[in-house]
Parts: sequence; C-alpha cells; structure tokens
Amino acid sequence: MTQIKGIILYFVALVQTNPMLHIKSFTFNPFQENTYLLYDESGQGVIIDPGCYEDSEKQELEDFIRQNKISVKQILNTHCHIDHVLGNTWAKHTFGVPLLIHEKEIPVIKSVEVYAPNYGFHKYEGSEPDGFLIEGHEITVGTETLKILFVPGHAPGHVVFYHEDSQQAIAGDTLFKGSIGRTDLPGGSHNQLISKIKSVLFRLPEETIIYPGHGPQTTIGFEKINNPFVGQKAML
Repeated sequence: MTQIKGIILYFVALVQTNPMLHIKSFTFNPFQENTYLLYDESGQGVIIDPGCYEDSEKQELEDFIRQNKISVKQILNTHCHIDHVLGNTWAKHTFGVPLLIHEKEIPVIKSVEVYAPNYGFHKYEGSEPDGFLIEGHEITVGTETLKILFVPGHAPGHVVFYHEDSQQAIAGDTLFKGSIGRTDLPGGSHNQLISKIKSVLFRLPEETIIYPGHGPQTTIGFEKINNPFVGQKAML
C-alpha cells in the first residue's frame, strides 16, 4: 500500500513539475502566414501575429477561442510586417486586450498603412501598440512563462518567444525549415540575422521546436546541420 501511494505521489509531482503550454497554429492571408494561439491549462492565452484579414479567417480564430473557452490576455507581434499584423486591430477590439511590440518596430507598423493598398489590403486598419516587448524580459501565459529573445535582421525589432519548460519557440520570420527570413526589406540586415540566429537561437537546446512565421515547424538540431544559410551545410 505504501509503495502504491508513493507511485501515485510521484506521478502527481511529475505532472505538477511539467506544465503544459498548448500551441495552436492557423495559416492566414495570401502570404500564408502562421498565426499562433498559446494557452495554458487554465485557459489563459495570447495571440501571436494575428494575420487574419478576411472575415472567414477572423471567424475561424474566434470560433476556436470561444469553443475552447480561452481567455485571451494579450496580442503579441514578433515583428510588424504586413502579413503578421493584418488582424491586430480586430483582435484588440474583439478580445479587449493590449497589443505589445518591440519599440524598434514602431516605424515598421506605421508604414503598413501606407503600403497596404498596394498589396490589395484596402480594408486594413492600422494599430497602435499599448506597450513594448523588451529583450530579456518575460511574458506570462497563465502559469507559463515565455522568454523574449531579440533576433533582429529580418526586421529591426524582431523578437522570438521561447518557452523553456517545453523547449518550444515562436520564431516569426527568423528561422525556417531549410531557410531564413528575407533581409532585403527596409531595416533588414543579412549579416545581422545570420549572426543572431547563431548567437541566440542556436544556443537553445537542439530539441527545441521552432514554430516559424511561414511553413512547417522544425528543430534547432535539424537546422544546425541542414540549413543552407546557417547550418553545417552552409560551410561546405
């Protein structure tokens, strides 16, 4: 009996020390951008890079949140290029929550209003940040914690959100499966992005799952070997 009780207590402790962060992805807009909803066991969550533009896309995201009784607390942008911010204003108003970006992304998000019509997004509504993401600080998702990593190069104020307990990272347009973010847009720097991927992201455990802004997920270990821009194959 004592042995059984000990086993039960062990598994209870195991669950308590292995918190759960749920990551749900959606692919929106013509750029096929990945929007992420992160939430914990209590149902508190954050939306990262709401790229929903069409009403059907907004409804898809809202339906999932309502049906799963998730309480959205914040909207976060990894960076502020058009495909990652199309749903910012809608999400802020729908869920009544603040928007946080890196301070260096202010000119980037302001410029979207100017060029959005050129891409056919005539219904785009500009959004103002309510606060700023700071390198080295943390964001809480219920009882879970996301570390803010600063990885510029694709955009001047690009950040990555890293959940250390589960070794998962929402990487935006920094690192993709077999590729990296483009650096020919205003504020971009190829050398800076390469340097930051190697000095920041590649210091994460190799098991770390990377959830990129476009395309399928990958891992740090896979990219260290196979990525033709920053991996071992780049040196061949």
